[in-house]
Amino acid sequence: MAAIDLSAAPFNLDEAAEAWVHETRDALSPRDKLAQLFVLLSRGEPEPAIDALRSFKPGGITRIYTPDLAAEIALMRQIDSAGPVPMLVSADLEGSRMSLPFGTEVPNPLGLAAVDDVEATTAISTIMAEEARAVGLNWSFTPVIDINKAFASAIVGTRSYGSDVEKIERHALAQIKAFQEKGVAATVKHWPGEGYDDRDQHLVTTVNPLTLAEWEKTFGKLYRAAIDAGVMSVMSAFIAFPEFVRELDPEAGAEAFRPAAVSKVLNQTLLREKLGFNGLIVSDATPMAGFGDWGPRETAVPDLIIAGCDVILFSDDANADLMYLVKAVADGRLTQERVDEAVTRVLALKAALGLHKPERGETNLDNAQAVLGRSESKSVARSVTARVPTLVKDVANLLPLSPTKHKRVLVFSTGAVIPFAPIPLPLSLPDLLREEGFEVTEYAPDMEVDIRNFDLVIYLLAEETLLTRQRIFLNWRALTGNVFGAMKRYWHDVPTLMVSLGYPYYLHDAPRVPTYVNAYGSNEDMQAAVVEALLGRAEFKGKSPVDPFCGSEQGKY
Repeated sequence: MAAIDLSAAPFNLDEAAEAWVHETRDALSPRDKLAQLFVLLSRGEPEPAIDALRSFKPGGITRIYTPDLAAEIALMRQIDSAGPVPMLVSADLEGSRMSLPFGTEVPNPLGLAAVDDVEATTAISTIMAEEARAVGLNWSFTPVIDINKAFASAIVGTRSYGSDVEKIERHALAQIKAFQEKGVAATVKHWPGEGYDDRDQHLVTTVNPLTLAEWEKTFGKLYRAAIDAGVMSVMSAFIAFPEFVRELDPEAGAEAFRPAAVSKVLNQTLLREKLGFNGLIVSDATPMAGFGDWGPRETAVPDLIIAGCDVILFSDDANADLMYLVKAVADGRLTQERVDEAVTRVLALKAALGLHKPERGETNLDNAQAVLGRSESKSVARSVTARVPTLVKDVANLLPLSPTKHKRVLVFSTGAVIPFAPIPLPLSLPDLLREEGFEVTEYAPDMEVDIRNFDLVIYLLAEETLLTRQRIFLNWRALTGNVFGAMKRYWHDVPTLMVSLGYPYYLHDAPRVPTYVNAYGSNEDMQAAVVEALLGRAEFKGKSPVDPFCGSEQGKY
């Protein structure tokens, strides 16, 4: 087995922890070693969830928490007994709508970048980590260190800290430090770097088109900084990096577009050897088409481990995938040495988090309720949230709004579009305006609009980063109900405001809207903060972390 220095960063294990890793690995059966390489998606009712874990005995899970805190804590109290080794419990802690259902509402990364206060990012990240640990989580697939370069990228969107490399580095390092100090392993993603391709890895293998020199100044700088800061894991994604592959093999052909997760060149040569990463490499979610369109699953799943990933993330049929690994070991494609190396890193991450210690304590409901119920956490989060809303332009000098001047309001809205909700969720912002004395009419399909009946039109959009959408854009027809409504523009006849509680680039589709606000997230506290700013009771303090004009002068006027 290739030597791994477990005493070095990022694991930093003492002799006792190292001994536990080696002894535990060597005591595992061949089948259980392979099972340690899986992190499975766990969702639904806790009781059947624990039965599934006892059957497969994976190395860890990503838990999609239900709102029933007591049931979730009961599940977490059983989870370590479901297999031969305590389990990693992971989540995508990305803030806003990608938060724990019972946790404190916090801004997403783009919102934090609009505040651009590292102390605020540290405070928010600390709250997230403390609440995560209280409910049994010990590993987060964040921070995202992708770059908002292609504004049409629906998959980077609000998950990144913007388009400025220095800003991304500042905030990502703050989150890594806060998470790992509180016992939550951080993960930087998506290796080798996303944001210059406007497509979505959930639907296609995307491409990092940078030259080696450009990559070093951007993603190379970010990944080196994260590694130097001791980040414990890297997520290897379904992104090709053809320039690096062709540097080694000018005749690479199709191999230049091999996804990083199944590329030994990108995982081993670039990440481990050139960047010196000694931690754990986890694949991105393998049900994604960016993985599935590369090759048949029977060969692609073993290729993840062969190419340097230590963990296979998610599986629609874990037993079938396990058998693919068994076959690969049997025919020699996947060596036992490589399996043991991957298992060693999985166990080392567990030891680095203290999961091997009997005295680490159990998750319990009283503590979880105490941590989740902290009034100071909510106060801190709301104070940071209040600094997020960003006034991009107000060429008509519309703001502040007033129920005396703008009493009758017509709202066109998409609702809150989020990845796993089958239909858009209702927004509270119209009701907040009603509470302030506005008469709000929410547009419904086939409504006849007589603009003389209104003093203000608000376009209210709330689409954060989405999965499998490929594009986020201002769908005028869906917003206004029909093809004729899609072509109407009211802002020459009545004051008009556009508010985005998510995607920050709608001026590409509506460059002439006179007043435009970005808030980057659609959680309840953010909607309340936007209303306070619209009414002039709070200052618009946010500074845009991306170019909201999408490189065009047209939207500035």
